[in-house]
Amino acid sequence: MTHEIVDSVLQFLKNESTSDIAFNDQALRLFNYQYKHNLPFQMYCRQKGKTPRMVKTWKDIPAVPINAFKDLTLSCEDPEKSEDIFMTSGTTKGVRGKHYHPTLQVYDNSMLINFKARFMNGNERLRTGILFPTEAEMPNSSLSHYLALAFKHCGTSESRYFVNNEGLQVEQLLAELREVEDLGEPYALLGATFSFVHLFEELQTRGKSFNLPKGSRILDTGGFKNKSKELELGAFYTQLSTLLGVEKSNCINMYGMTELSTQFYDSGNEVVPSLKSGPHWIRTRVVNPLTGEEVAKGERGVLVHCDLANFNSVTTILTEDLGIEKEAGFLLLGRVQGAEAKGCSIAVDEFIRAAKGSSL
Repeated sequence: MTHEIVDSVLQFLKNESTSDIAFNDQALRLFNYQYKHNLPFQMYCRQKGKTPRMVKTWKDIPAVPINAFKDLTLSCEDPEKSEDIFMTSGTTKGVRGKHYHPTLQVYDNSMLINFKARFMNGNERLRTGILFPTEAEMPNSSLSHYLALAFKHCGTSESRYFVNNEGLQVEQLLAELREVEDLGEPYALLGATFSFVHLFEELQTRGKSFNLPKGSRILDTGGFKNKSKELELGAFYTQLSTLLGVEKSNCINMYGMTELSTQFYDSGNEVVPSLKSGPHWIRTRVVNPLTGEEVAKGERGVLVHCDLANFNSVTTILTEDLGIEKEAGFLLLGRVQGAEAKGCSIAVDEFIRAAKGSSL
């Protein structure tokens, strides 16, 4: 059945279908598959009364709290046979969430189709600098794999990495930026948000700035995540534009997570927070985490993503991210706190209790 599921997902990714009916049919097909083969998920669904006979739309699929990936093995296939396992960064307890991928074919297609459409701006390839460690230096990182795909499939032969286990390679990076500035050809700089903050510090200390060629693009992702220095969002993109000479409209933020197989993008950051949206195979709802009910459009709530590229784990995830639904996407407002955090914690406890009756 796995090959049939994988083939159906790959076909859906390539179809560029925006049909509500097609999305719903594929979501229900995946729900039936995951209900049958992912036992902790099945136990949770049964407790909720959400069996394949009862679930009629993708919005009825029970959302799995994101922290459940830290406590349970959520996989339809034998996790020991995974082609790769992406793991979340460590927590204070040292527990890392695990996302099992029997094949990377779906993840890779999801990333590349979306990345080319949302970031490459019509370019087949761009000379690229990566401000993040390689897959060899940071195994089990979904971001290192994501950036490796961009490097391999969308970068030119001159592309290179500028972060290793010793940190940011400042001298090499500054030499690269000088060279591409002189050449006048568009350049792409991709990396974790905090890597750019370190670059800002170096440039300000040296009194340097660059004016990268017209058409250059910057992608940051991950936010600051309790790193040593934080910047207000607007100030961050102002510094990107001022210090590197790239218009804010070409400074793209990618929002993704280990537990998903699809990423969201904005169309630049002239205004923050920017509107995020995804491709046709992922949809987002905004809910009250205490009730699980959708909030009215324009009201604040917790994001729930239904990702049809998540064929092996669960399609539908309750995040710990606050957002507001808009006509063409959603605004990302940061992490949950207060009542929302309490609601997410209750959801996690409920899921784990329901799943304890299965073989973990």
